[in-house]
Amino acid sequence: MTKQRVLIVDDEPDIRELLEITLLRMGLETRSAEDYSNATRLLNDESFDLCLTDMKLPDGDGITLVEHIQQYCPNTPTAVITAHGSIDLAIKAMKCGAFDFVSKPVSLETLRNLVDKALTLPSSPQLASDTSDARYQIIGDSPSMVELKRSIAKFARSQAPVFICGASGTGKELVARQIHLQGSRANSAFVAVNCGAIPSELMESELFGHLKGSFTGATSDSEGLFKAAHGGTLFLDEIADLPLAMQVKLLRVIQEKSIRAVGAQQEEPIDVRIISASHRDLDSMVADGSFRQDLYYRINVIGIMVPVLCERGTDILQLADFLIEKHNYQNSTGVSISEEALTALQSYPFPGNVRELENILERALALCENELIEITDLQLPDIAPDPDDQQQSLGEMTQSLEKEQIISALEDNRWNQSATARALGITLRQLRYRIEKLKLKSP
Repeated sequence: MTKQRVLIVDDEPDIRELLEITLLRMGLETRSAEDYSNATRLLNDESFDLCLTDMKLPDGDGITLVEHIQQYCPNTPTAVITAHGSIDLAIKAMKCGAFDFVSKPVSLETLRNLVDKALTLPSSPQLASDTSDARYQIIGDSPSMVELKRSIAKFARSQAPVFICGASGTGKELVARQIHLQGSRANSAFVAVNCGAIPSELMESELFGHLKGSFTGATSDSEGLFKAAHGGTLFLDEIADLPLAMQVKLLRVIQEKSIRAVGAQQEEPIDVRIISASHRDLDSMVADGSFRQDLYYRINVIGIMVPVLCERGTDILQLADFLIEKHNYQNSTGVSISEEALTALQSYPFPGNVRELENILERALALCENELIEITDLQLPDIAPDPDDQQQSLGEMTQSLEKEQIISALEDNRWNQSATARALGITLRQLRYRIEKLKLKSP
């Protein structure tokens, strides 16, 4: 079996030797370079499974090398070695694509953990999508979702903190789970917590744990959520709801990679990737002082925006089919949905996004007769008419929008009905039904 290969880049011979000995004991093959020029030459001539580079090099810096590897060797993860206290440089390196960082003096245990995680990554982002758990798959092939899936596969190859923004109900936790499942921590815990659901007086204990007797009611030790997620991922949903005092403590945990339980005297190291999310505008909260700017900088190393459902086109039809089939599988039923009901779903704006779609379909599945969901079973809320509209009915608006969308897709696919159906995310039978109903004719 071919040994995995690591490139070590550092201008200090003693550090190169220490890293080489550590990696050789892990059964890895190493090559070394003392500066940027020799490192890029080796990267050009040979292939490596990982690169460890010092931040300061005689003829360049680690960030420049990270950028070079991202451009020419994108499947090679890179970790940077920083001076103690140089967290800002480490964050900058991760924004440029570094896998992770380790601070001097280098802890050999921390280094071994970092190397193990880097070497368990899929060989490319394209392969990462095949490792995800089917229970948490992301449904939809609209352009915005294709881009979102591409971002997930890319960012899963890093250990950098991720901030997910998006409206309520768009599926931010689902995105966080996919980042976890497609990364090197997939076999470890994924712990999700809603920051707005924890009383402020209990938040420190819930996150960091406590010792027995440390406060009234602490009748036994508690490890806390960070400890529960050790080696894996901690998802902090609605992080905007963290009180300012807890924001300070979280910032320290991210910087020092250690926690101290309530009542404990010593900090202990923690290995957790933090993914956070909020539907609120953190930029405006930073501006008005309700969210710390330095914490926002730390958690937003990588930012992802989840699109609202009304901007995802025919993903609505795919999601509806998926949810109905899931219900059929779980309940051994054969429920289907009428064409009229599908058309109504695609025309509805879904202010509550995917969560609202799930609720509407759950209700419809309970109400429908003869295992067929009709438009009346959906009980869609009324949409207020536009005062500028000249008394155009909702049905006419819906049909007009649908007609424009189908004609545009047909023209894009040269009136090839099979290709158009695929582009719209519907079956060929559904497309033919719509063409006939709307009286569309090929030019």
